[in-house]
Amino acid sequence: MTNPASAPPAHAATGGTWRMVAAMALSGTIGAFVVMSGQPPIDVVWFRCLLGGLALLGALALQRGWRPMDTRQWSWLALGGIALILNWICLFSAYRYSGISIATVVYHTQPFFLLWLVALFQRERVGAGRLPWLLLAFAGVVLITGLEHGGSGTPGRLLAGVALSLVAALLYAVTTFATRRLQGLPPAQIAGLQMLLGVPLLLPLAHPAPGSYGAQAWGALLALGLLHTGVMYTWLYAAFQRLGVLSIATLSFIYPLVAIAIDVLVFRVVLSPAQLAGMALVLLAVVANQRGWQLPGGRQAAGR
Repeated sequence: MTNPASAPPAHAATGGTWRMVAAMALSGTIGAFVVMSGQPPIDVVWFRCLLGGLALLGALALQRGWRPMDTRQWSWLALGGIALILNWICLFSAYRYSGISIATVVYHTQPFFLLWLVALFQRERVGAGRLPWLLLAFAGVVLITGLEHGGSGTPGRLLAGVALSLVAALLYAVTTFATRRLQGLPPAQIAGLQMLLGVPLLLPLAHPAPGSYGAQAWGALLALGLLHTGVMYTWLYAAFQRLGVLSIATLSFIYPLVAIAIDVLVFRVVLSPAQLAGMALVLLAVVANQRGWQLPGGRQAAGR
């Protein structure tokens, strides 16, 4: 029998799907705003935590939506928040060693880590019929990112980048797992507290210089803090609470598609045939998983 957490009510799953899609679409535009800000990645993350946390908790206060938390909830929230911040640090560091393309591909092992965590700690059964679509989506990401453009060429640096990306993927899976354990809490409360937790954690590594920022830098940082953190994480965490792990895992592959589209439209990147094929594979995998399609000879998948 499938664990109830794997098969949410139809209305909850529907609400979770559009929120996850919207969050992943917004996530795909983050890179463009980071470039526009002109600031080091750690400084950008610090401002995301500060501005996003204040926006989330400010909106929550205006709505009077705060809910008391017990010790167990505080523990899960802290675990998810620390994992989220460390995940950002590891991923940004991986870019320096293995290049963005390889780091991105390795980082997209996080849906598999999430499935393993759920199977290990919650004893949820994962429908084997949907795993091939997850693998297909991962293969699509490999084609999209174009491995020939990544890497420094030094085996030691490449290994370090891959290791950091794997750690980042595991940490993000921990964040997702922890957030799913916080049922009943407003997403803005969860995300807001986690963001504010990142402010002191990242301060020793960040060197923000607000006085030197121009209008474009401030515009990009405000967008990253208010839109890509405040709004996006409200949608994202609400989706985590409504969807099963396989839907979360598969829908997470939407954001590389959006990121590629932004590269084409904003930065005039020319897509290769392999990247176009990868986008098609990701779209096929997302649609197939959401509609419960089965490969010939496969059993009906359990849960969403």
